[in-house]
Amino acid sequence: MKRASLIVFGYLFMSTIAFAQDSSAFQAKQLIHRGDTLPYRILYPKDYNPESSYPVLFFLHGAGERGADNEKQLAHGAKLFLEDSVRSTFPAIVIFPQCPLDSYWSNVDIQSTPEGGRAFYFRTKGKPSVGMSLFLRLAKQVLKQEAVDKQRVYIGGLSMGAMGTYEALRRKPKVFAAAFAICGGDNTANVRKYAHVPLWIFHGEQDNVVPSTHSHAIVAELKRLGTAPKATFYPMANHNSWDDAFAEPELLPWLFGHTKK
Repeated sequence: MKRASLIVFGYLFMSTIAFAQDSSAFQAKQLIHRGDTLPYRILYPKDYNPESSYPVLFFLHGAGERGADNEKQLAHGAKLFLEDSVRSTFPAIVIFPQCPLDSYWSNVDIQSTPEGGRAFYFRTKGKPSVGMSLFLRLAKQVLKQEAVDKQRVYIGGLSMGAMGTYEALRRKPKVFAAAFAICGGDNTANVRKYAHVPLWIFHGEQDNVVPSTHSHAIVAELKRLGTAPKATFYPMANHNSWDDAFAEPELLPWLFGHTKK
C-alpha cells in the first residue's frame, strides 16, 4: 500500500513538473498602473508573426487563483491551449491575467446565508473593481500593441472569472466577438447590454458554491430579449463544471468561429 501511494505521489509530482515546463510557453508579463500591478501570462501562436493578425482570447480565472505569483491563474484551462492540436488548429494569442488577492473581477456583494451557503448580489452601476479596471487597461493595451485581429476578440472565464466575463461584456459591449461563461452569474438587468454577443453558458446543476439558478436566469433573460444563447447544464456536476466545459469538443470551434459584426 505504501509503495502504491509513493507511485501515485511520484506520478502526480512528475505531472506537476511536466505542466510547469509546458506552461513556460505562456510568457510571464505584468501591467503596472498607478501603483497597481496585474500579472499576466501570454501564449503566442507558434511561428508568431508580428506583421500578421491573430484572434485573441482573454481568460479570467476563479477566486482561488488570485494573487501575485503569476502562476496560479494557469491552474484551469491553460493545458487545453497548450495542446499541439489546439495550437495548430486555432492559432491565437491567449492571455491569462491574475486578479489581485484583495480584489475581484466583478462588482458583486457576497453574503453568507443562514443555511451556510453564499448569496451573490451583482451590481448594475459603479466603477469597476481594481481587478477589472486593470484587466480593461490590459485588454486595451493588447489590442493596440499586439498583432490582433480586432474582429476576433474573445473572452471567457470560470466562477469569479465568469462573473468578470459578464461584467467585461457589459462595460465593453463592442469589443468582443463571442464569449463563454462557466458557473458564473450576473444581475439580469445587465443582460440587455451584451445580449448581442454570442454567448455559451455552462453550469453544474449540483453547484453548491455558485447556484446554477444564476445561469438559468441569464439564459431566460437572453431568450426574453429575443436571442438564442447556447447553454449547457450538467445534471451531476458540482462547482468544477469547467472540467466538463473544457472537454466539450465544440467549444473552441464555436468560439473562434465567430467574427464581430
